[in-house]
Amino acid sequence: MESNSPKRRKLDHAHKGPTFETVASSSMGASGSSAFVLETDELLKEVKLDYSSTFPGLDQTLRQFKEAIESLEQYGPIPIDEASKSWGKTTRTAIPYPDPKPTKNCPYKVAFEKPTHINVVGSYTSQTMVKSQSSFAVDMIVVMPTTLFSEKDYRDYRYFYKRAFFLAYITDALRKKFSDLDFVYTNLNGNALLPVLVSRPQGQSSESQNTESKELLGKPNYEIRIIPNAPEGYFPAAKLSAASNSLRRNSSEEAKDTNVPTPFYNNTLKSESQFVPYLKLLHRTSTTCASFKDACILGRTWLQQRGFGGDVADGGFGHFHWAVLMALLLQTGGRKGEPILSPSLHASQLFKATLQYLASSNLHKKTVILGQTTVAPEVVRQTGPVLYDSARGINILFNMTTWSAFMLNEHAKLSLSAINDPQVDQFDSLFISKVNQPLQIFDLFVKISVPPPTSQTSSSVSDGKSPIVVFAEEIYKTLKKALGERAKLINIQIPKSPAWKVTPSSTKPKNENILVGIMCDPAKASQGREFGPLYEQKKDAAKFREFWGDIAELWQFPSGEIVESVNWTEFSPLGYFGICQAIVRYIVTSRLKLTDGDLEFHGQEFSNIISLSPADKASFDAVKAAFSVFEKDVRDLEDLPLSVKQIAPIGAETRYASLRSPSPNRRRQGATPIDVMLSFEASGKWPENIASIQRAKTALLLQIGRSLEVAKAGIKTHLGLEDGEHETGNLAFLDIVYESGFSFRLRVHSDQEETLLERQTKDQTLDRYVRTEAAVLLSSARWKSAILPLHSQTISTYCTRFPALSSSIRLTKHWFNAHRLGNHFNEPLIELFVLQAFLKPHPFPVPSSTSTGFLRTLLMLASYDWREEPMIVDPSDSLSASQRLDISTRLEAWRKIDANMNRTTLFVATPFDATGVAYTQNIPKVIATRMTTLARSASKAAKDKGIELEPRTLFQSGLRDYDVVIHLSAKAIKGVLREDGTRHSQFKNLDESGSSEALPLPEPPVLALLRRLNLAYATPLLFFHGGPEDTVIAALWNPQIHDRGFSANMPSSFKPANTDADTFELNREAVLAEIARIGGDLIEKIDVKDSQR
Repeated sequence: MESNSPKRRKLDHAHKGPTFETVASSSMGASGSSAFVLETDELLKEVKLDYSSTFPGLDQTLRQFKEAIESLEQYGPIPIDEASKSWGKTTRTAIPYPDPKPTKNCPYKVAFEKPTHINVVGSYTSQTMVKSQSSFAVDMIVVMPTTLFSEKDYRDYRYFYKRAFFLAYITDALRKKFSDLDFVYTNLNGNALLPVLVSRPQGQSSESQNTESKELLGKPNYEIRIIPNAPEGYFPAAKLSAASNSLRRNSSEEAKDTNVPTPFYNNTLKSESQFVPYLKLLHRTSTTCASFKDACILGRTWLQQRGFGGDVADGGFGHFHWAVLMALLLQTGGRKGEPILSPSLHASQLFKATLQYLASSNLHKKTVILGQTTVAPEVVRQTGPVLYDSARGINILFNMTTWSAFMLNEHAKLSLSAINDPQVDQFDSLFISKVNQPLQIFDLFVKISVPPPTSQTSSSVSDGKSPIVVFAEEIYKTLKKALGERAKLINIQIPKSPAWKVTPSSTKPKNENILVGIMCDPAKASQGREFGPLYEQKKDAAKFREFWGDIAELWQFPSGEIVESVNWTEFSPLGYFGICQAIVRYIVTSRLKLTDGDLEFHGQEFSNIISLSPADKASFDAVKAAFSVFEKDVRDLEDLPLSVKQIAPIGAETRYASLRSPSPNRRRQGATPIDVMLSFEASGKWPENIASIQRAKTALLLQIGRSLEVAKAGIKTHLGLEDGEHETGNLAFLDIVYESGFSFRLRVHSDQEETLLERQTKDQTLDRYVRTEAAVLLSSARWKSAILPLHSQTISTYCTRFPALSSSIRLTKHWFNAHRLGNHFNEPLIELFVLQAFLKPHPFPVPSSTSTGFLRTLLMLASYDWREEPMIVDPSDSLSASQRLDISTRLEAWRKIDANMNRTTLFVATPFDATGVAYTQNIPKVIATRMTTLARSASKAAKDKGIELEPRTLFQSGLRDYDVVIHLSAKAIKGVLREDGTRHSQFKNLDESGSSEALPLPEPPVLALLRRLNLAYATPLLFFHGGPEDTVIAALWNPQIHDRGFSANMPSSFKPANTDADTFELNREAVLAEIARIGGDLIEKIDVKDSQR
């Protein structure tokens, strides 16, 4: 970077353009900026091509093409109708006339003469291609001589017909001379007016144009595009403004059609004579700005990762537009015409400044003029995005659609926010992450069948645009108006125009579809009624009724105001997805004359997997309301010996995060009560012995139970005993069951207990096992009393802030259970995973639906390098840089102490747990690896298949990979769930207590069995289970248990090896027999893999 970098200054843009600060120094700070610069420099080294090895023999081929074209003989001039007929008889090369085709008896003539000059332009000459491009195109322009044209050839497609014949003449000659090459026609950047000739080495199809196929085939991977174009400055600029009409064919019937502007047609004509001027502009800029080419490569990479390209199907904004925009900003753009960018900036700074310009320019709704001009803004203004280059008199974005400009603006804003966030990996977010993944962005998809062209649509394509583009623009305009603020983003994906043979052939028209992606605003999209203008505003009210048709109605507010409205409340039970789907279905079928069969909706499939419903929020709110009543009842007790300090809910139901929607009276389904922690104010009444404290806590629970039953009618309490191994652990809990059906499980926390445990862990005079036991109990106590309450409060808060967070958490938990990982990842940890995807969504927007939240979580887990990096979940950004550094240092220390990650694998830290291990205890490395592998497979499937993905396949998990599969008896499980401990007879009529209320379960029976198996056989077997409703427990034998000599402390059952009496091997049969004995009737059968390792 040069030392004479300009100081940061504010510049205003002419014609109400963007105002921003020149990015001469990064907003990331000194260290962040220098790291970003180093990373971009390394990226540039990696992505740059070795042109000699990538394109062997290309220069020679280009030279041969040039010589062959220049040696062609003159042809014509001949009337176009006669030339077309004779050409079809004498050659087998088709003339790629654009639609509409030339009419018979046209008065003008076509011909071929030697080109004025032939040049190679584009990224090949500027050497700004990158290795990751899907295809390499080398553009060769052939400038047609002025003698081929007449004064008014800019009208009625005349130029394009003559251009098509000129191209066909060249095609016929090259086909005959270069038989080792394949030739096809294609439209330049999807513009149907501009067919070009594409030459490829034989055997290389357009589908195989990627770097992987290049490595596999070992063949040159490129194509040469022959592009005929007009002489520089040939067309009269005054006749081709955005307000001019150049298409007057068949306009005699309606004279008013001659006043309809044709901006797309006019800009296409002007662009035909701008190849050489822009080639000179880019070459001149690259000589005056040393880092210009590198900044272009960075821009190409950024655009490529977001799916942008020069083709209209790719957004109409590619590397050329980025380079031209940056070149213009290096020359102009300021208030008085001064340059916005400085040529002394580093490539990364040029890139960020251009990005900031795109983010602030609002090209989707503003006309931006670069350079001094006397042309009025209304002369260059048109319906699509406008970035007017006044020096060359052309809108360089004429081939870009409005929705693409909106998407470009959103991506630029997201990238800038990533750059300005010091906690985000800016480099990865900008250049590494593949952002062009519709399933990761949009909530609702509509696949629409494009209707066949009719006379009506043909007349509407009077501007030269492709019919499918015109249809997509009409769809966008209609949906944008209909959805309004319900949709934050609407994008339309149109199919690319296919290449076609250079020989005459009849092709049947294909049924084409466009894909509409809608990102919703859940809060606004859930509104059941659409409000329009006031009834008194007659003009606006009439427009509203004309747009909505018969469903528009009047609505009176309590204040007396009467407005136009549309009622969608009948779809409210389906949530915002159902409302938006109803709006789209109605407005598209009513205004665009499509049928229901032409529409195919996607996006709700993920929510249907676990039957998520908008009514679930009411169920969770009912739980919170029930807890508020319970808290008040406990605080109102006056006969407690200690003052209540805090009553904290720690159950997933109270933070909108339980897998199943909570409902009262769920005892028969095996649901356990909602966990609650009770803390008392500090007091000297607590005993000084931990075991005595546990008994005191039991007495307190008994007192609370008696007092509640006396004070409140309809409450029943039951004291339960923990299945503890030590008398110093918590001994009891109290179940409180309300008449409404909700129940709570209360445990007591004592600060004195925590103090004594901490003292024991530090007392070196105690035996090691005593200190270890105290450390485990201390960790458990802090987890339940300190971490979980804060965690529940955080998740509950952000579930109200992010409407899609709750359902995303629940679906992600189901995914972990579906792959039988639920017993290794506790629910709070999974909730943190999902929350992190919402807090750090870069480079995507914040998820706004269940599908995007779930898929974004999997994408984050797929890229999370838990071996080297801690996951820091900081919702309130309360951790300082030094605290974050301490967390990273702590992980490095763990990796040094435990290099094989036998104790600590994942390291997840929060502001209320900086240790990083409270959430991730007892997760083996093989489990963490499996999570990453599954997440990567799911993310790859979502990226590759798009809307064709069947969501349920992401949740399917087989049993073939496991060594042992324990099948549980559904009948026995149901029997346990029905048993309440008071039934005396199997016959209902003889059971006196059959009508009594069942007691809450201490824990689900399957989880109780799994806990027992882990206690006994965690060493020889690694168990996999998917939650209380999973009737299978799978297991893998531990491969690290080898044959050994006899000892008294064998980790499991061993037997003498067959070959050596002094060597003992794991007795797998005995282990499985013991498991069957422990499980009893709960186990139906045990399948063992035949080939045991």
